[in-house]
Amino acid sequence: MFSRHHRKVQLLLALADVALAAGAFWVAYQGRVWLPLEREFYINSEVMALLVGFVCLVWPAAGYWLGAYERLDSAHPRVIIRDSLKQSAFGIVALILFQFLLRLDLSRVFLAMLGASSWVMLLLFRLNAGRMVGWIRSGFGAPHYVLVVGSGERARRLAEIVQGSARHGIRLAGVMEETAAVEPEKVQGLLERQVIDEIIFCVESERLRELEDTMLFCDEVGVRTRVAVDFFPHVNSDVYLDRLAHLPLLTFSAAPHDEILLFLKRATDVVLASAALVGALPVMALIVLAIKMSSPGPVIFRQTRCGLNGRRFEFYKFRSMVMNAEEMKRDLEHLNVKQVAFKIPNDPRQTALGRWLRRFSIDEWPQLWNVLKGDMSLVGPRPAVPEEVERYQLWQRRRLRMRPGLTCLWALEGRDALDFDTWMRKDMEYIDNWSLGLDWKIMLLTIPRVMSGKGAH
Repeated sequence: MFSRHHRKVQLLLALADVALAAGAFWVAYQGRVWLPLEREFYINSEVMALLVGFVCLVWPAAGYWLGAYERLDSAHPRVIIRDSLKQSAFGIVALILFQFLLRLDLSRVFLAMLGASSWVMLLLFRLNAGRMVGWIRSGFGAPHYVLVVGSGERARRLAEIVQGSARHGIRLAGVMEETAAVEPEKVQGLLERQVIDEIIFCVESERLRELEDTMLFCDEVGVRTRVAVDFFPHVNSDVYLDRLAHLPLLTFSAAPHDEILLFLKRATDVVLASAALVGALPVMALIVLAIKMSSPGPVIFRQTRCGLNGRRFEFYKFRSMVMNAEEMKRDLEHLNVKQVAFKIPNDPRQTALGRWLRRFSIDEWPQLWNVLKGDMSLVGPRPAVPEEVERYQLWQRRRLRMRPGLTCLWALEGRDALDFDTWMRKDMEYIDNWSLGLDWKIMLLTIPRVMSGKGAH
């Protein structure tokens, strides 16, 4: 399935969830009104519109956050049941919190009926979604015919992939040898004899120049063409075409590159970091006084760290160690439990207050200022000191291609208790699977993890 088709299906499935959520709300409301209970239930039109709008926003947002739209056409029924239940439960919890903000008093029976009807309707739709997705992907019933140009094992594999996409509305129109495709007249004759929506050229890079006339012909008659760019079989980057002025550039990116989504990530950082700094200011003032009174030395610990693509910046923390902690580091090297990073369980350099601050990650709060400055993000690989980066293996340096963060994926699974290689693998997993939904998921799951105080040294 082509990625553009996949995005179209995700959008349509999200819109279907909007309709299903609205339908579930109506069913639950009518059912609660009809029930002969002691208390009558009624929602006026203004509040009704607000609640329905909220439900129509939250339900698809929950589906996106849970990744339900990624696998609807291929998921096992057990997975569909689980995802539908989790999405409905998430929506009901959000609605309960929303009604508290509005100071409403929604019937518990209504909320239970809404959750149940939502789950049933999502479940019935998704159990049959596999049959509908192919129809949707095909453009509501029109098969999409693809011609493969090439020879050898690469072209054969590509043809098999296209042929295996029949349930997505894609049809293999045939395979043409590149020796024949060099002559535009032969391609023209084929286009006149059968319907072909697009042509994929799967040839060696040195043969592309020979096919230039054929590609120009396809461009002239309006036939979409693609080139299978697998000349570098070991490159796992996303490949896309960009432009610098009028010059087209074939781009390989091993890190997130969608400028719109990255802008939204940055906007989220600024808004949430600003709100957190304002809200935490009174507590931070008390912490400043406590540090000042408990041990000599500056309140804020400053250190040079490596940021996006190796940029160096000044990193801030509440001081949690004695004043000469950096000078003591050499004498404590034998206690280090990490391969590259410097971590000591129950570090003797920590002050009594500092040990408590680190346990609940309160010492990290000044990094909200780093987030506002743009040195860091709320979510991303933790920033390393330059000495650590110099000791990275080659594959580990890719973690620098994402702006460092306050919290990260491995912080949810053990924090300092994890070994260094697991840190690195989790950072790569985050980069490879990054989305705004994943950021929100990590932020929400970090809160109970940090409050528990588990895994911090």
